[in-house]
Amino acid sequence: MTQSLTLENINAHYGTTQVLENLSLHIAEGELVSLLGSSGCGKTTTLRLVAGFLEPTSGSIKLGDRDLTRLPAHSRDIGLVFQTYALFPHLTVRDNVGFGLKQRNISAAERKKRVDTMIERVGLGELADRHPANLSGGQRQRVALARALVIDPPLLMFDEPLSNLDAKLRVDMRVEIRRLQQANGTTALYVTHDQEEAFSISDRVAIMKGGKIMQLDTPEVLYSQPANAFVADFVGFDNMIEMEAVAEAGDAVRAQMAGGVQIDLPKSQFTIPSKKFLFATRPEGLLVEPESTGSGIPAQLGMRTYIGRAYQYHCETAGGIVMANGPQATPLESGSAAVLVPQPEQCCLLPTES
Repeated sequence: MTQSLTLENINAHYGTTQVLENLSLHIAEGELVSLLGSSGCGKTTTLRLVAGFLEPTSGSIKLGDRDLTRLPAHSRDIGLVFQTYALFPHLTVRDNVGFGLKQRNISAAERKKRVDTMIERVGLGELADRHPANLSGGQRQRVALARALVIDPPLLMFDEPLSNLDAKLRVDMRVEIRRLQQANGTTALYVTHDQEEAFSISDRVAIMKGGKIMQLDTPEVLYSQPANAFVADFVGFDNMIEMEAVAEAGDAVRAQMAGGVQIDLPKSQFTIPSKKFLFATRPEGLLVEPESTGSGIPAQLGMRTYIGRAYQYHCETAGGIVMANGPQATPLESGSAAVLVPQPEQCCLLPTES
């Protein structure tokens, strides 16, 4: 039966190097949470701690009401799907899938029933008697997934499971993983460095840096409302302009950037986090318009690039070089004077101390 997972105040070291610092995380029953970040951020260490391959320096790990903190790995009853598949080459698909059930002394009749059902569920019914060497990468990963699911684990964990697959197959397999996880209602912890993969498959995502969770939320919130500059940069807010609130302007706050340039930010669309803040946006959050149009951030246009849905410009502003998009119908020439008009739904304001 699926159970919740709770990590509380976890600290972990490799020798004298601290790799996790006071990390706390709760995954509800049936929820899939991804740990996302670059190499060295602590995501794989977290997974290894939950699996029992490492022990924390301090803190606790609980699966439901059961304390796993010092429990040996073989006693945790967790399903694992590895990047390298970790299949037994001398066993058939059927025997690989049934291996965990055999280790748990499930009767032959019950084992056959569960294995056959799971093999059909992952679409490998016609390949049940093949060996791993005669399967494609995607088929091997399906076997690994079936082997992990068939034991009906209270927790399923994935360690970069799609890294060895080509781009199209990765998309297909992440859909399959999500479908099976939801169908089984299994609680899952998923580790990846791929943002698109994490966002497409998860109920919530924890973005990690330096052994800490920088923000944990739904993909939608992370994408549109990052909590700090690190997360904003991670999810593609290419432009971060330092600004300072200098005055009230009716229903707006007047903000000043380098060079004395001022713009008004409507209070109905922006919440000023502090006197000094970062104006963060993706290129589509700044609309390039001719200088004669009116208010906006003054800019000198540099290189123009066609990106299909729009033209993208390197823009020189008083706050530095920023990227901004302009409409296809009215392209502007490089070297032109322009204004960059903020599109509030594509922008966010962040405290500088973050």
